[in-house]
Amino acid sequence: MKLATFIKDNRPSLGVKVGEEIIDVESALSIQPMKNVPTEVMDLIRGGDESLSMLRSYISNLDTGSDSPYVLNEKELDWGPCVTRPSKIICVGLNYRKHADETNTAYPETPILFNKFNNTLTGNLCDIAVPKETEQLDYEVELGIVIGKSAKYVSKEEALDYVYGCCTANDLSARDLQFRTNQWLLGKSCDGFSPIGPYLVTMDDVGNPNNLSLKTVVNGEVRQNSNTSDMIFYCDEIVSYISQYMTLNPGDIILTGTPEGVVLGLPKEERVYLQPGDEVTVEIEKLGELTNKFVVE
Repeated sequence: MKLATFIKDNRPSLGVKVGEEIIDVESALSIQPMKNVPTEVMDLIRGGDESLSMLRSYISNLDTGSDSPYVLNEKELDWGPCVTRPSKIICVGLNYRKHADETNTAYPETPILFNKFNNTLTGNLCDIAVPKETEQLDYEVELGIVIGKSAKYVSKEEALDYVYGCCTANDLSARDLQFRTNQWLLGKSCDGFSPIGPYLVTMDDVGNPNNLSLKTVVNGEVRQNSNTSDMIFYCDEIVSYISQYMTLNPGDIILTGTPEGVVLGLPKEERVYLQPGDEVTVEIEKLGELTNKFVVE
């Protein structure tokens, strides 16, 4: 199932992709009521399998013709981040072999973890301001994992049972800020630095997250083109590892690293970082395209 968040009356609202259209769940419920169907993605995730099953049943019994008043053209949506209020955003650094190679970095022996905050979240087709304090803004296509059940001390074998779904993400990175100190946080946590979406895709539609193609296109030019199979630590390993140290809660997001092709991986004389006016599309197989334009702060 492909879930979407769009902004309606200045608040996030739940949508479901059916064919080429988006069902406005709240509007549909006003016409065809059903008790306990969530209208916001965080409530849906926290409701677990029961809420998702209820939503599936409800959508399957709706008239989803394009003339229905609750059927929206996604080209006209005001998108929000596909997950709106995670308690944690945890990121994995240097998790692709060829990305480590291009930056002349040894493969890590354990996952390198850092964090982001909710201020970084934004959605598809949303403008992102280039911070005044950076001259080295870089893109990073990443597979986002969204947790569906509280997870602590879970095994690798059981780890994916705790995953609700996946999404396309762009782990934007201000390299000059990132490497100002040994802590990466400053260069990773500026406003709008974690666009995610357009959809949160449930695991039954994702299949194997460790074998998905992913790419980045900047102003029409393909910059990254790889597959999650190049990860050093796979998704099940990452979820299990993190859960040994902290409880993962429903709605938490894990960004699993980026492949080769970032600006930082080029020779210094060839590096052209993102500028206002640039447009970046990151895409992951089965999860959809996420596009953002960069503007002056």
